[in-house]
Amino acid sequence: MAQIHGGQIVARALKNEGVDALFTVTGGHIVPILDGCVQEGIRVVDLRHEQAAAHAAEAYSRLTGKLGVAAVTAGPGVTDAVTAVATAHFSGTPMLLLGGRHMVRQELMGGLQELNHPPLLAPITKWSGTAWQTDRLAETVATAVRHAHVGRGGPVFLDIPMDLQFDMVNEEGVLFPVNQRANVSSGVDAATLDRIVDLLTRAERPVIFAGFSSAGGTNRLLEVVEALQAPAYTNGRARGSLPFDHDLAGNHTRSAAFAEADLVLALGVDWDFRTGYGRKINPEATVVQIDLDGAKVGWNRPVDLGVAADPHVVVDQLAESFHRFDRSSRSDWSASIVDREAARRAELATEAASDDVPIMPNRFARDVSAFFGSDSIIAVDGGDIVSTTARWLQVSHPGHVLDPGPYGSLGTGPPYAIAAKVAFPDRCVGIVFGDGGFGFNGMEYDTMVRFGLPIIGVIGNDGVWSNIKTVHRMFFPDRLVATDLGRRPYHDVVTALGGHGALVQRPEELRQALETAKASGLPALVNVHIAETMRASSNYSQ
Repeated sequence: MAQIHGGQIVARALKNEGVDALFTVTGGHIVPILDGCVQEGIRVVDLRHEQAAAHAAEAYSRLTGKLGVAAVTAGPGVTDAVTAVATAHFSGTPMLLLGGRHMVRQELMGGLQELNHPPLLAPITKWSGTAWQTDRLAETVATAVRHAHVGRGGPVFLDIPMDLQFDMVNEEGVLFPVNQRANVSSGVDAATLDRIVDLLTRAERPVIFAGFSSAGGTNRLLEVVEALQAPAYTNGRARGSLPFDHDLAGNHTRSAAFAEADLVLALGVDWDFRTGYGRKINPEATVVQIDLDGAKVGWNRPVDLGVAADPHVVVDQLAESFHRFDRSSRSDWSASIVDREAARRAELATEAASDDVPIMPNRFARDVSAFFGSDSIIAVDGGDIVSTTARWLQVSHPGHVLDPGPYGSLGTGPPYAIAAKVAFPDRCVGIVFGDGGFGFNGMEYDTMVRFGLPIIGVIGNDGVWSNIKTVHRMFFPDRLVATDLGRRPYHDVVTALGGHGALVQRPEELRQALETAKASGLPALVNVHIAETMRASSNYSQ
């Protein structure tokens, strides 16, 4: 009988789940898993920090609809990844973190990096456990993966003792599960669909607010928006679901639209800090909320019709149902929202025309967004600079703006972009950094160089923690501390690692510097000196 080691069992189980890439930082406790991936044809992408590896796994899941997987070594390898797992938890992203673990045979003996990881991960995962039998490793992986896809989805954690990974068993005695999780998403029944359509039909001032992902599937949100002729707003993983230049796609008027609406159709969104906890919505408005996670329905804001269902499927159902009524003409109210949106864009365009030095943030955002255009995948990594740039981004593909979601982690930019370039090697992939954000995982440019990933990064460098400095100044203006960084030559770091680096200090230099970076064919970083902004913002849309 053929013999197979535990690491190969894990890899084959992952392959059976459709996994084709694994993100990692190597370590002694996971060597057999990495060897198994090589044998099973799963691409291994090794980064420089476990947090980055796990962030990359999350982004891979968001972009492709496949399961994102990271493998990290025991002890500090697992604890380094906790921030990324928490980010996936709050974003509802299915992903699997595999951890190495000390040997079962040395349990409680004080071995190297001995730690009982699952209790640590339990609060931020849908399932967290340890594998205890080599011949059942594939079944244990399948169990973890099944939990990752429950409801909205979320991260799961499985640690595997090192001796189980090295142990050899008869291949014929291993059960490799297939088709052991739900693979059909549910929408709403006919009666509920009729109720939703009826409410939408009778509404005079409807607003659509979407936050669901459609990675790997169709996206018919635009059909629903145009059928209703209603202003629509997106956040999180839904950004890019509407063409950036569509006049009903709002980016500056969300608060006003919420305050005046008589109906809000909420599709996979949270009434959290990003939305004023739902309190910006007209208290008299009818709220129809649809979410895969029933616990999110009615959270912080009462609903008139709350439905536990897949928003993606319900949107498809609505797109098929709107032939029942004609709303081809735009209401005066919708037209007024469109006009206010256009007026705000015109105001920003005036600000963005500035030739001031240092470069004004809106000029930076306008030129960077125009360079990347509508077909790029953009990872955003920072605070104020992300809020500013998001208003200008032209991305028009679902999920192709990669932000860290409600957890607000910095350092996501490089690993998100690496995952994007691994998944879509022919797409232009960019990163928009704040200078604070670059400091977290900037060394992942080494990963980009080693793997030949020509990702184009651009820093809006004002030399301060702008978002926090604004708040600090409000409360303690005479005692500012830990708010200034100075404008450092980050581009030289990338050049030293083997990439392309450039410094830009004048607005007329920016576009050409970005074009030169792209033409270099190397991982690139354009370090742009911008004016310090005095504004704190936590929302992408106002």
